[in-house]
Amino acid sequence: MSTLREGCIALARAAGDAILVVYAQDFDVVSKDDASPLTQADLASHHIIVEGLKALAPDIPVLSEEDAGIPWSQRRAWTRHWLVDPLDGTREFVKKNGEFTVNIALIEDGRPVLGVVYAPVTDYLLHAEAGVGAFLRRDGQDIAITTRRPATTPLRVAASRSHLDERTAAALERMGETERHGLGSSLKFCRIAEGRMDVYPRFGPTSEWDTAAAQCVLEAAGGAVLRLDGAPLDYNRKENILNPDFIALGDVDLPWRDWLGGPVHG
Repeated sequence: MSTLREGCIALARAAGDAILVVYAQDFDVVSKDDASPLTQADLASHHIIVEGLKALAPDIPVLSEEDAGIPWSQRRAWTRHWLVDPLDGTREFVKKNGEFTVNIALIEDGRPVLGVVYAPVTDYLLHAEAGVGAFLRRDGQDIAITTRRPATTPLRVAASRSHLDERTAAALERMGETERHGLGSSLKFCRIAEGRMDVYPRFGPTSEWDTAAAQCVLEAAGGAVLRLDGAPLDYNRKENILNPDFIALGDVDLPWRDWLGGPVHG
């Protein structure tokens, strides 16, 4: 697994370098079928990672956001696969705010067991292996990271300061005193893994490649990413690749079910 981890780290950095070449220029943005943006950077990163993973582990299939048309009849037989978001946070990339990442995960039996998240603008890289731990790599050294447990008030919540859907607003009200931190891409999970935030509620569409790598990091750091029925978020269990609603926690003992009750009046 260490060989796979180091290979993924090298590929994430190479993809990040290619992204930054585009980032430094004027670039075109086109809309995909779901109206999400696509740039040359997404495609450059995709090709570097997919080709690199096929060379690193030829027997492990790859599912990438930019090549997501693999039929369920084929995917359902997979017990192990790579799950890649070549550029998570394309909208942030277009805005040039730096809050985008490269995400590479290894999925085994529906669970992320290896994850690499890399933010190229700040050279911020987290990696994790299930059962081993989560780490920040800085200047060639690995620094172990853990979540903030127990969480204390005010809870630090990854949520927009200005644009909240009704369910998120209601959950925040039930949490009591909170500090809200807006942040793009999978960096929200990473901040929780480092103990810099506590909670990320997500009531809206995300895709499996958006969450897998950072989920591995957060879980290995002591946190959890849970569906609203309490089960861990899992992967490649159905034909579509959309995640259900979920909540990411640094402290798994937080009373998160209490935050998801009926309408709040007041």
